[in-house]
Amino acid sequence: MEKMAVGIDSKWFRRYGTGAAPRGRLVCLPHAGGSAGFFHGWGTAFDYGVEVLATRYPGRQERLAEPGIDRIEDLAEEVTAALLPFADVPLTLFGHSMGASVGYEVALRLESRHGILPQALFVSSRKAPHELTPRTTYLDGDEALLEEVRGLGGTDGELLDDPDLREVVLPALRSDFKAVGTYGPRTAVPVGCPVVAHVGDGDPHITVEDMAAWGEVAPAGFELRVLPGNHFYLVEQRDAVVRALAAYLG
Repeated sequence: MEKMAVGIDSKWFRRYGTGAAPRGRLVCLPHAGGSAGFFHGWGTAFDYGVEVLATRYPGRQERLAEPGIDRIEDLAEEVTAALLPFADVPLTLFGHSMGASVGYEVALRLESRHGILPQALFVSSRKAPHELTPRTTYLDGDEALLEEVRGLGGTDGELLDDPDLREVVLPALRSDFKAVGTYGPRTAVPVGCPVVAHVGDGDPHITVEDMAAWGEVAPAGFELRVLPGNHFYLVEQRDAVVRALAAYLG
């Protein structure tokens, strides 16, 4: 597909423009249960010329009426297709938790099918694809699912405790956790771009060794950064992550 200069809108991305023609784009892929709004504070965090695309998964916020997508591969297919019109300038991918798996699959598709090599793939708080183990939380009922989300700490507890709001967010949570739980270990197919991994030193689920395994799919270069915090370390450590990203965004 031919690349094009962007003067378009997409239901898949919330765009944070630069006020000028962008020289590069950062594509942010949220965690399970997350939304584009999670990256709102990143929209103006970069130098002039960097446009931020925060991914809008179906089943939440502006896309609340749409059914969620419960397979990582299917989500990656849709995101890849939606990104093609934005590839007139270099892309950098950042995926947190579930978003790291989506980002990996998107990077593979961009390169192998469209000849688009991202500047870098940033992966955060998620095991490498060949180290993942299936999880069945999505089969255990609403309370078990909500308890898992509370334990990770990425969603406002008051929202989950409100019966009306909980019913609104549960369908997307079920879809996301099914996607995460069924995306099991697979062949360690390398990506052609550098990979930069981030993890919190107090993450209860993901270890430094888990993140180091991403190096096995990164022949073009690998870097591992450990920052203070838990699974959502990037909330408090935003500036440190932004600095790491800025090195690749120019």
